[in-house]
Amino acid sequence: MARLPRFVLPGYPQHVIQRGNNRQRILFEEDDYWFIWEKLKAATEKFQCSIHAYVLMPNHFHLLLTPHQDNGIGKLMQYVGRYYVQYFNARYERTGTLWEGRYRATLLDPKDYLLPVSLYIESNAVRAGLVDHPADYGWSSHGANALGEDDPLTTPHAEYNRLGRSMKARREHYARLAETPVSEPLLGRIRDSTNKAWVLGDDAFCTRIASALNRRPQPRPRGGDRRSAAYRRRAAAAAMQ
Repeated sequence: MARLPRFVLPGYPQHVIQRGNNRQRILFEEDDYWFIWEKLKAATEKFQCSIHAYVLMPNHFHLLLTPHQDNGIGKLMQYVGRYYVQYFNARYERTGTLWEGRYRATLLDPKDYLLPVSLYIESNAVRAGLVDHPADYGWSSHGANALGEDDPLTTPHAEYNRLGRSMKARREHYARLAETPVSEPLLGRIRDSTNKAWVLGDDAFCTRIASALNRRPQPRPRGGDRRSAAYRRRAAAAAMQ
């Protein structure tokens, strides 16, 4: 079966995950983290993408980014993946694949999900048991978004800028949000949409995306589409049994 194209619209953010093959480690030494960070920075400029949040974990990485051209994210991920595999295989004297197939991604409604997904990404190391607080993990955007640390890889999104009139107010507001863990139901929605490559948003947002891309943005309801003739025929037949 042919793979469906990804949901991509310039100007709409996406949550992206790339994992190591079999979830094996892809980052060992500090130089490894710096290499992939630098390639991400180069790729954002080369392929016109803005990264709003990220975390580099030992066996995977997350990005929250907005493409400004149709194929920006795909080219960015291809660029980073190719150069990092070459670097990694040479450094660790290995051959073969490094990544767990295609990266996973979900296009999301920034109004409802930009900040929750950003917080979800930056708290990844806490959920993994690597640190006690997002501020304790150096390889994420939390330092820039919550603490005002210089991080040329990150670009604030408009939803972030609405947190306050000044940069100081925005950081303080964001830092307060980071003190409350993302709820389990919300975690489930973020993970499910990303792993299954469906759009993350309410019905109105999904309708807009469906109209723009001429594609169903979310799975059909279980039991079938209640508006379809086939569903009505099955329901009528079941009622007669």
